[in-house]
Amino acid sequence: MKINIKTLSLAMVLGLGLLSSCNKNLELNPVSTISDGNYWKTADQFDSFVSGLHARFRNHERAFVLLGEYQGEVFGNDPGTTSSFTGEAPQGLERMWNHNLDLDNPGVSNFGAFYENINQINLLISKLNTTDIVTAQNKGYYLGIAYGMRAFYYFQLYRSWGDVVLQTEPVGNIDITNLAKAASPASDVLGLVTSDLESSLTSFGTDYSVKNTKSYWSKSATLMLKAEVNLWNAHRGGGKDAALTAKNALSEIKSNLTLSLQSDFSGLFSSTNRGNSEMIFVARHQLNEATLGFISDFVPQSGLIANYYDSLSNRKFTVTAENYGGILRAPTRIRSYRDYNDLDQRKNTSIQAAYSKDATGKFNMAGCFLKKYQGEQNAGSRAFTNDFPIYRYADLLLLLAEAKVLLGESPKEEINLVRARAFGSNYNEGTFGFPNQKIDSDPMEAILKERKLEFIGEGKYWYDLRRMGDSFVYKYTSLPVAESFRLLWPINRDALTNNRLLVQTKGYTSF
Repeated sequence: MKINIKTLSLAMVLGLGLLSSCNKNLELNPVSTISDGNYWKTADQFDSFVSGLHARFRNHERAFVLLGEYQGEVFGNDPGTTSSFTGEAPQGLERMWNHNLDLDNPGVSNFGAFYENINQINLLISKLNTTDIVTAQNKGYYLGIAYGMRAFYYFQLYRSWGDVVLQTEPVGNIDITNLAKAASPASDVLGLVTSDLESSLTSFGTDYSVKNTKSYWSKSATLMLKAEVNLWNAHRGGGKDAALTAKNALSEIKSNLTLSLQSDFSGLFSSTNRGNSEMIFVARHQLNEATLGFISDFVPQSGLIANYYDSLSNRKFTVTAENYGGILRAPTRIRSYRDYNDLDQRKNTSIQAAYSKDATGKFNMAGCFLKKYQGEQNAGSRAFTNDFPIYRYADLLLLLAEAKVLLGESPKEEINLVRARAFGSNYNEGTFGFPNQKIDSDPMEAILKERKLEFIGEGKYWYDLRRMGDSFVYKYTSLPVAESFRLLWPINRDALTNNRLLVQTKGYTSF
């Protein structure tokens, strides 16, 4: 077996935190293939490789958001417009919220580049299973990480493309999309996800510890994913057995990991509040190491936003305070902002509304953009060093509420914990608590809306719609039933060209 040592070295450098998440060298195909006989000789080399897996995982966060949220229509140009309120063009991103992707405009190309890290994971599993230089405890923990993370990637692929190539053995060329290998049926992909979840849990054993301030995959992350997978199945014929499995997985986390909702939603994502009591697993960002890989699409250019006003503070934006430095390709829709109750502190913490001001001094809403990730100021520039949450306690609570509804139980406790934090001192259970809001007459609808309000910008809402059933997609997006094939994503032209055994996602045009 040969592997690319250059790739391994990059993984080690990443593990030391010396490369930013925007570094593209990791996406290069191998320049040369050299025997890895000098690698895997020390425990430190295994440690560095595992750290590199997480850095590469972080590099995929933009794909996670594209796949998990863009088609949910929380973001996008407001009706009647073709650009953001600042005049910045979507530059092709609009195809996702307009649901008109094709092989030349696929939204996400080459399966999100996920196979690069899948191959590294396969390599780690292979080496861990043949080494005796890593302690038994670390070997179990690292195998737990590897199987859990591989399940996460394949569940992303399963929900987005259905039939995909399954590769569980390491190959010399890191670009698996160039393999002449046919895709496996979606049922087999889901089968691997389920199998890997159990392998991960078995490998972790009774070790519920979290490492690196919650920026390493852990047993609790695997259990969160197990709950997601089983809730997906429960909505698709798995019924109460799958829902109970999900509930038990979430309850196991609660019993073995100290978690709580942060009392102040506005500080939840702060770069000074890392690894807080709510986080379960995050992608880590730090100054001079890595910044949020997707944020520039969601925030405006500083010079353009300076033409607008913040009505709440009655001030005009400035290039100094609002130095976001983005290109607002994916504005937050005004209707998404208006979905929130004015007393819900998530409203103005998650979203920034921008206003024009007429000659009489009256404010008129111009548009909105994502505010959830504020980063930190550094030498006059804004660095988006917020951690990106993959799983957090509010997610656990609302997934548990969903499982309870499927089991015929009351979701009141979990929903009201989330709502109480959202409204803070303004919370009144008789007004805002479950089951006292109008939407609560349908508990699943209530949970879906709560997730939309809670997790904007976290790559979840499209997946939430898909998990709960196709009818939710058609109800809350503009995707027509007649184009149901667009529930899945097209395969891009290059991927089809490089692997002639791949078949285009059903419904989309091939060559």
